[in-house]
Amino acid sequence: MTNPLWRTKPVSSAASDNTGLKRVLGPWHLIALGVGVTIGAGLFSLTGVAAGQNAGPAVTLSYLIAALACGFAGLCYGELAGMIPSGGSAYSYAYASMGELIAWIIGWDLVLEYTVGAAAVASSWSGYVASLLSGWGITIDPRLLATPMTPVTLSDGSVVSAWFNFPAVLAIWVVTALLMRGVSQSAAVNNAIVMIKLTVIALVLVFCIPHIKLANYHPYIPPNDGTFGHFGFSGVMRAAGMAFFAYLGFDIVSTTAQDSKNPARDIPVGIIGSLLICGVVYAVFSAVLTGVVNYKGMANDPSPVATAIDAAGAPWLASLVKLGITVGYVSVLFGLLLGQARVFLAMSHDGLLPKVFAKLNTRTHTPWTSHLCFAALTSVLTAVLPIGELGNMTSIGTLLAFIIVCVGVPLLRMREPQAPRLFRVPGGPVIPVLGVLSCGAVMVSLDLLTWVRLVVWLAIGLAIYFCYGVRHSLLSRSKI
Repeated sequence: MTNPLWRTKPVSSAASDNTGLKRVLGPWHLIALGVGVTIGAGLFSLTGVAAGQNAGPAVTLSYLIAALACGFAGLCYGELAGMIPSGGSAYSYAYASMGELIAWIIGWDLVLEYTVGAAAVASSWSGYVASLLSGWGITIDPRLLATPMTPVTLSDGSVVSAWFNFPAVLAIWVVTALLMRGVSQSAAVNNAIVMIKLTVIALVLVFCIPHIKLANYHPYIPPNDGTFGHFGFSGVMRAAGMAFFAYLGFDIVSTTAQDSKNPARDIPVGIIGSLLICGVVYAVFSAVLTGVVNYKGMANDPSPVATAIDAAGAPWLASLVKLGITVGYVSVLFGLLLGQARVFLAMSHDGLLPKVFAKLNTRTHTPWTSHLCFAALTSVLTAVLPIGELGNMTSIGTLLAFIIVCVGVPLLRMREPQAPRLFRVPGGPVIPVLGVLSCGAVMVSLDLLTWVRLVVWLAIGLAIYFCYGVRHSLLSRSKI
């Protein structure tokens, strides 16, 4: 008899899960969702951190390396999403290709990816809000803008320890309240916000390009300072690892299968379309940003775009751009918090988590329990952890998910060769293998502490699985 840990979920069953969610999203909604999530803190905040601490002006090269690896993974996502249009994203794909244990591991990893990602975005949003309000003459107490024990300077010049990041926590709960009202209304708001965000990016590029100083590009790849990941080529690769945080958007798209009108057709379109758009935006934007502001001044700057606008000397545009970015971050949080709840919903539907996480509100048809639980967890993380650490934790979770998806494509081709595929990755096994190798290369470039956090998180997840999931799984009880 097959060990229940390695049983795979039939493709037909994985593709036909009915969770009771309303199917209201079309292909343009999905592209907007992908762009909305992808263009956020990775562009408006981590660009500066990655340039200042790791890659210098070559952060543009880091984004291109990350985009290439993401492209391989994105194609694999497209094939599996068209074949298995289930709301669990990589979790559902692993369940159909590699078995329940691997599915649990990747599902738990996705929870880390989305939760920590939302915390990082909220942290960055807080920096832009403070900068925006400061321009309007409104000052927030510095102790409410940083993580606990961080030294901050008060208006009287005294240096004290911060309390916690209050605006970041507030943002999490506001977006959670929006999601709990229903996906249809939330998607309409998201579409409008994405248009505002793209307009802001266009304004920044048009205004900042004339203020580029070529001297800021020299040296393009600063020499390594003797520590792996601090400039040099290792710094470019370390920054590429951080950049994976920026490419969460198309992964989020794959979690919305049960919210989509025609998931088998629309999700591959949303994944590949959003990835192409965002790859170009990241490369161009990072090149302009590091040309206007010297990378050395961005190492600990949570709002480098605001700094660039200020350096270019346009206070009227600064307020407009900061307002647009602040509003634009809502679409990023929307996608991340939506993805969290959808993965937990799929895992609960399969019996691996308590049924309470699969229960929908009778009026809005949204998983209120999951939304509230994740809002609480994400609030704690964004209140107490700095954005650099949050970004690395998100990136390693994203990379692991990408590798699992790339491995799943050839496995399912062998196991289910006759299953219908609306989109097929070209080149046989070449692209999936390149996806595994490129994502793996970036993954090993991340620091040891990030790896330790991942191992600890997965250990906690395995404890939950063996205490609860393995005994309540519908597959183990042969009910599906």
